Amino acid sequence: MFLKISTTYEPATDLGFLLRKNPANLYRADLSFGEVLLFYSVATRSQCEAVLMLDVDPVRLVRGRMGRSGEALLDHYVNDRPYAASSFLSVAMARSLRDAMAGRAPERSDLAATPIPLQLSVSPLPCRGGAALVEKLFEPLGYTVQTQSYVLDQNHPDWGNSPYLTVTLSGTKRVSEALTHVYVLVPVLDNAKHYWVGEDEVEKLIEKGGEWLHSHPERDLIAKRYLKRRRYARQALELLDERFAPHQDENAEEPETEDLLEQPLGLNQQRYEAVARMLEEKGVRKVCDLGCGEGKLVSRLLQEKHLERIIGIEVSSSELEKADRRLKLERMPPSQRARVDLFRGSLVYDDDRLKGVDAVTLIEVIEHVDPERLGALERVVFHTAAPRLVIVTTPNKEFNVTFENMMPGTLRHWDHRFEWTRNEFEGWSRGVCDRNGYQVDFRVIGDVHEDFGGPTQMAVFSR
Repeated sequence: MFLKISTTYEPATDLGFLLRKNPANLYRADLSFGEVLLFYSVATRSQCEAVLMLDVDPVRLVRGRMGRSGEALLDHYVNDRPYAASSFLSVAMARSLRDAMAGRAPERSDLAATPIPLQLSVSPLPCRGGAALVEKLFEPLGYTVQTQSYVLDQNHPDWGNSPYLTVTLSGTKRVSEALTHVYVLVPVLDNAKHYWVGEDEVEKLIEKGGEWLHSHPERDLIAKRYLKRRRYARQALELLDERFAPHQDENAEEPETEDLLEQPLGLNQQRYEAVARMLEEKGVRKVCDLGCGEGKLVSRLLQEKHLERIIGIEVSSSELEKADRRLKLERMPPSQRARVDLFRGSLVYDDDRLKGVDAVTLIEVIEHVDPERLGALERVVFHTAAPRLVIVTTPNKEFNVTFENMMPGTLRHWDHRFEWTRNEFEGWSRGVCDRNGYQVDFRVIGDVHEDFGGPTQMAVFSR
């Protein structure tokens, strides 16, 4: 089985520093179940490709390898495990690429923290769920996914395709990040492990998955398949929420998420009022607030009688619980309750619940998305859901200099991945229109500064 890692970043041979393996040398290591080799098939300034090859010895898998039941973990010499990428590959990666997965590269520390163009290919990979599951797992992480299937038997084409694929992932990622994605998700696709899964695997999943797993739309499936036991999966999901969900004072009567810098300006309320007015002006009947957080905008929109259906979608389970408490869904009159629904979902994953709505709102949301994943968000909202109206608000970076207590060069919130100037936001918005057949109108929310514009910029996309 093979894992190929290639880049066109220049000089491409710096991949050797990131993987901690010299392109001029052959790396070899013995494992309890076989041998792992790592070599470079290409090593030039413009392209570099490293190949991790795992040669599994099927005899070692049977002799002296006992499970909890006292039986051998694999009770036949000939089976598909030695010949297909699976948890064996993850173990080989942990042994051979430990420093690379941790992002340790002393000679190129800046590069280790920088996303670079990468292509990773795994073959042959058992996919219990087919190509569709590969896309569900990797596309939300910002990859372009290609799969190649194989006929089970060329002499019997009516038998269909085998469950084994060659999977190729392309994206701009940190090397450590990409390796960790493969390390976790290969056993998930296989839906099997060659070793006993104990409680220590929970911490391993949290350590390797971290924040990207917490926000992944298929995190429940990933935890269930990776850990194999329901109680371990529940434990992992609880730990993810505990460690990576935003923490707030649970005793506070009204949990406050508005940034302290903006509070004196009352921007949250101004944004909600601007959105409500726009939805009414455009005759919207069904709206989805994507990234609804603790439900403040949903609560405001329930006051609008013209809205027949209001959907809130949020990736964080803890935020959805706060939204439920804020809205008091259980105590709502039936007629009011029928108007609103809260769902868990991702910004960058196709969701059928978005289809059929008149409008999608993204209020102070896009700046929390990694820039390399904005393309996936655009596809979900403007191409797949394609409502007739999309409203996006985001901070105006130029206005930040007017905040007295804000350090130069910082962002308004700790979780912002970026903040845009007016020109940058307008450039992105017009690109969205060109690619998806929308028109855009720009508005300002908040008092306008003569030199720096307003604190919040709003784009109203229509088709």
